[in-house]
Amino acid sequence: MGRGLRWANQILAFLFELAALAALGYWGFSVGGSLPLKVVLGVGSPALAAAVWGLFAAPRARFQLSVAGVLVVKAAVFAAATVALYVTAPQPLAIAFAALVVLNTVAVTLTRANLGTP
Repeated sequence: MGRGLRWANQILAFLFELAALAALGYWGFSVGGSLPLKVVLGVGSPALAAAVWGLFAAPRARFQLSVAGVLVVKAAVFAAATVALYVTAPQPLAIAFAALVVLNTVAVTLTRANLGTP
């Protein structure tokens, strides 16, 4: 895979991560009944996902996991975002998001494996 394509996949992965946080925030503000609950869920769910990602799945994560461990964390965050999209947005959007995330994650993981980085 060419260097430009690797960078494009990395940038796309980052954009998917931001989209996951946005989906979780949108879900939180959509499902909460009272305003305080909406704020807690709308701010708290993406904050929790970002904290988990930063601790375990980020390139410079505080706790270094195996590739399989990182993939489990990524799968959990993206699954939560997909479910959030599924219940708050048109279902085809959630399905497309999940499919594109899987394809991108496979490409990024294979690229990193070929480069010898986690």
